[in-house]
Amino acid sequence: MSKHIKLFIPGPTEVSKKTLEAFASPMIGHRSKEFQALYRDVQPSLQQLFYTQRPVFFSTSSAWGVMEGALRNLVQKKVLCCMNGAFSDKWFDVAIRCGKEAEKLQYPWGIPVDPTDLKNRLKTGEFDAVTVIHNETSTGMMNPLFEIAGVMREFPEVSFIVDCVSSFSVLKIPFDELGIDVMLTGTQKALALPPGGALFAVSQRAMTKAEKTPARGYYFDFLEFQKNHEKDMTPSTPSISLFYALKSKLSEIFNEGVENRYHRHLTMAQMTRRWATERGFELFPQKGYESVSLSCIKNNLGIDIPSWIQLLKNRFAVTIDGGYGKIKGQTFRISHMGDETPETIGKLLENLDECLQEVKKH
Repeated sequence: MSKHIKLFIPGPTEVSKKTLEAFASPMIGHRSKEFQALYRDVQPSLQQLFYTQRPVFFSTSSAWGVMEGALRNLVQKKVLCCMNGAFSDKWFDVAIRCGKEAEKLQYPWGIPVDPTDLKNRLKTGEFDAVTVIHNETSTGMMNPLFEIAGVMREFPEVSFIVDCVSSFSVLKIPFDELGIDVMLTGTQKALALPPGGALFAVSQRAMTKAEKTPARGYYFDFLEFQKNHEKDMTPSTPSISLFYALKSKLSEIFNEGVENRYHRHLTMAQMTRRWATERGFELFPQKGYESVSLSCIKNNLGIDIPSWIQLLKNRFAVTIDGGYGKIKGQTFRISHMGDETPETIGKLLENLDECLQEVKKH
């Protein structure tokens, strides 16, 4: 085995030894009483983290599976895709490939969705679903979810589909209170679990609509998830390993305390932003909309980012991300979510400083 490089990338995030040990628990039958007990065990904690009375479903897939599934279950007329980064842009492409009518509410990367623009588009009555990415991982930008939810309340006939993949458990996102219809996340971001699982909640209103939507498919059919949930099961074979890891992680989250967790994430975000600006860098997203999960930083100093990252790996066995999609090289990203602490982030920033001095010399 080569030396492990510790991940400070936006996902997958670093997975602790304790979580990996839980992940390696012996197998049980996925239709057994033992699995049903495991499924039941995690529900109350998941409902607390989602701030919902609704069931929380588990899909053995990346979050993209549920993102596609939400379109297949809920778009009967036309979907409006709020787009301002690589992943929100891709959601529009997925809608088209699913044979759905779709339109763009497009902004430059790093610019948040304007709730007034959204309201004006919805007033046309053309749409029966909206997709929003809360935290656009490619640009390190957080959309104003509470303000968007305020607009969506005025259009109860329009399904409100929200990707919280890289913001879930980083800050409070109250599913019931915000009136979200589908809220989804993945295991490999702030939950600091191995990739391969998605968690999601679906409103009763959305369930009722799904019943009347043709061609939902099978693997991501919300009705199948509901039917199996009632038996403490999943529609198809789940990653049992991820369930064991999830149970262990939820116990850690509630031992720390959810509010303490949110505070820790905010502290690490503020440390990283301060470090960046003190070094003369600029943050990529519009001011006031910076992510709490990761920092996307402009390479306005013209640093050779691949050399910087290579030096970090060689000297300190840590890595950051060199930017995503069309802003690769023009930006770099530092993750500060999951199991990281102000101490581990502080150490990373010291490592970054030391390597930055050398890269600058060359």
